[in-house]
Amino acid sequence: MRKLFFILFGAVLLFSCKSGQNYQGVEVEIPEEYRGSDVSAQEVKLVNVDTLKVDSLVNISWMNIFEDPVLDTLVQRALDYNQDLMIAAENIQQAQSALVIQRSQMLPNIGYSAGAQRGNFVNGNPGSGGNTTNLFTGFGSVNWEIDFWGKFRRLNEAAKANIIASEEGFRAAKLSLISTVATSYFQLLEYKMRLEISQETLVLRDSMVQIIEERFDKGIIAEIDLNQAQIQLAIAAGSIPIWERLITQTENQLSVLVGELPQSIQVGTALQEQSIDIEIPEGLPSQLLARRPDILFAEQDLIASNALVGAAKANRLPNISLTGLLGVAGTQFNNLGAGGAAWNLGGSILGPIFNWGALQRQVDIEESRTRQAVLNYERTVLDAFREVENLLVNIQSLQTEMIAREAHVKAATRAQFLSQERYNQGVTSYLEFLESQRQAFDSQLNLAGTKQELLSSYAQLYKALGGGW
Repeated sequence: MRKLFFILFGAVLLFSCKSGQNYQGVEVEIPEEYRGSDVSAQEVKLVNVDTLKVDSLVNISWMNIFEDPVLDTLVQRALDYNQDLMIAAENIQQAQSALVIQRSQMLPNIGYSAGAQRGNFVNGNPGSGGNTTNLFTGFGSVNWEIDFWGKFRRLNEAAKANIIASEEGFRAAKLSLISTVATSYFQLLEYKMRLEISQETLVLRDSMVQIIEERFDKGIIAEIDLNQAQIQLAIAAGSIPIWERLITQTENQLSVLVGELPQSIQVGTALQEQSIDIEIPEGLPSQLLARRPDILFAEQDLIASNALVGAAKANRLPNISLTGLLGVAGTQFNNLGAGGAAWNLGGSILGPIFNWGALQRQVDIEESRTRQAVLNYERTVLDAFREVENLLVNIQSLQTEMIAREAHVKAATRAQFLSQERYNQGVTSYLEFLESQRQAFDSQLNLAGTKQELLSSYAQLYKALGGGW
């Protein structure tokens, strides 16, 4: 027992050893401010998932961005019933179960065995004089591979990182779903607005064609004026089925996103009434590293790869195991254990000598995968800043564009009215009136498209900044 105590004590001392290096974070260059600020200097930060803190100012709730109850309802239905999101949630369950399996490798395996034998060669021993004998056994067994070199603990680190990565993957799917639902909703509003503009234009041009036809029949105007009016009428009529088709397709897309069969989608606030006075505090660039789920996912992948390097290095070292057996044995079933308990206690060491470089090559592979993970992390960070910067400049430029678009609509609508008056009085040609009609029609469609782009950019910025709940 004293020897056993010293063996176990030595195992405890060595149990603190772990092959490989602990994860230390990654050095990346990040700007102190996003582009457009007065600060242009760069700073280098050592990024670790446990060191960066998130400012609560950027943890805004989704419902506080767009004040449209119908959109909020669609987003909530998508979060509850979207199949892709449910698949991402199952990945978390799988990763958690994998961690339980991995943890079990660090603990002793306890089992049992029982057997009955009869013959003149029982349990490897010949019976005396060739006599037939019986052997009945019942044992409990323990087999424990001691984690001297930290192989199992490194695999445990990798399994934990996979859980966090799956959770970040779920959050990324959630943000992507919210952004996609919002963008699709604003596209639906845009198509409905374009359809409404086209229908109103069709009614206006149809009435104008009737007037032109009467004038042509009386010989007041040339046939070319009638043909031009008919062309503009056909253009307006041809645009209506386009928008109707896009409306149906967008409704089908939204239906699938909320986990339902394709159906009509009721909308709330019309596009022209949607507020664009929206403020999303972007926070500091360093906070992006602690908020974006794709960045956190990439870092956990790096942590897992680093841990697998240590596990691969531990495979080159000897495996040390303890085994124990305790039970009863006898030649008669009814007197098992009469001669006392049967037991066995032992240890073993198994290590590689020549494996033709296979184990070292496995270490090389894991180290190469870790270098890949570092590069993937750096690329993910760069892509994240690119996406945020692009969206910020999109919003800024679209806000300026909206002012010009609204002025264009106002001027074009007024010009259309004045041109019609001038034409009716015979002051100007019909071509001038047609051109003013075309510009008014196009300006309204362009305004709808620009407003949709601006609202969608806000939804995409929410995703790009890592969102909030």
